[in-house]
Amino acid sequence: MSTRPIDHRNTFSLDALNFFLADVRDGLGPYLAIYLLAVHHWQPASIGFVMTLAGVTALVTQIPAGALIDHTHRKRAVIAIAALVVTFSCLVLPFVSSFSLVAITQTMSALSASVFAPAIAAITLGITGPRAFTQRTGRNETFNHAGNAVAALLAGGFAYLFGPIAVFYLMAAMAIGSLISVSFISANAIDHNLARGAVASTSGEEHLSGFSVLLANKALLIFAICCALFHLANAAMLPLVSQKLAQINLAMATPLTSACIVAAQLVMVPMAMLVGSKADTWGRKPLLLAGFIILPLRGVLYIVSDDPYWLVAVQLLDGIGAGIFGALFPIIVRDLTQGTGRFNISLGAISTVFGLGAALSPGLTGLVLQEAGYNAAFLTLAAIAAVAFILLLLAMPETKDSSQASTIND
Repeated sequence: MSTRPIDHRNTFSLDALNFFLADVRDGLGPYLAIYLLAVHHWQPASIGFVMTLAGVTALVTQIPAGALIDHTHRKRAVIAIAALVVTFSCLVLPFVSSFSLVAITQTMSALSASVFAPAIAAITLGITGPRAFTQRTGRNETFNHAGNAVAALLAGGFAYLFGPIAVFYLMAAMAIGSLISVSFISANAIDHNLARGAVASTSGEEHLSGFSVLLANKALLIFAICCALFHLANAAMLPLVSQKLAQINLAMATPLTSACIVAAQLVMVPMAMLVGSKADTWGRKPLLLAGFIILPLRGVLYIVSDDPYWLVAVQLLDGIGAGIFGALFPIIVRDLTQGTGRFNISLGAISTVFGLGAALSPGLTGLVLQEAGYNAAFLTLAAIAAVAFILLLLAMPETKDSSQASTIND
């Protein structure tokens, strides 16, 4: 389990891959909604259905994507093909306007993008080995958040100068950048046994545990529940803040929301660096608890004042919580699956669980908002986040040494 030799070409190529894929992984999101509304004058229900279809596609393909990455030795090719599909779906959008064609392009894009996260995690683990994985994952997240911030700034500027259609070309350009970046990663540098969390084998034989590892691992199940509660509380907070900003000052709602997104991403950069440098010495759980406690605190602070700048300032705390969680997520899953050969399918399974929590969040919040108002909605999300924190505190073990134990047992 020693650290593998460092190849600087692979290091910089991984940096570039994470930077360029940052915006591509998340899809067009609100930019698509703005384009369809402003240019094609779609009804909100049609826009919502297309976005929901893309979201459901991304949700149900997480586990198959993880399984594919666990078993294939062509991880770079999978990323390249997915990047080409995303590029095509972006470039074709300005030339189609029918509901069916737009829905098809977004479904294709969501299906392809589902492989990016497990593929990057697998390539990273296969190149660095388990001991250097924590530091490299922190670096991955650093470049990911930097890419998101730069993409958001460019998207805002290009959309202002050339209209919302410019965002599609920007995302296509970033997808092409990711295609070039992955081509510079050496195929021979990836140990495919290590990449799926199995024990490296010089004989080339595979010693894989069954799919039951996902159900039999109690700590993994607890972590999945904590993640689902975290996203159930977190996913609706920014949209809720945006709605409140629109009620207070409609003209400033969009600029303030955009500033909030960019600033939060910039806050996530040092958080990812902190995880990469300290998670192996401080342990995973203290850092994860710090990230989780931020969420109920945000929910309570939102009700303190209706001042727009106060709301934006509080939203910046998302950069701390989400930044820590995002960097620790693959590290903890790797800890709990090391030696099983099911690292990426486990990533996919937990991503599906917390994706379901995120999908339910807006609906739950909307019901509370309609019946009891903004303060009640924020406090409901804060209460869910508090439950997630308590469960994490009481039931989730420290996982730092789990990978060593599983390797010894195997």
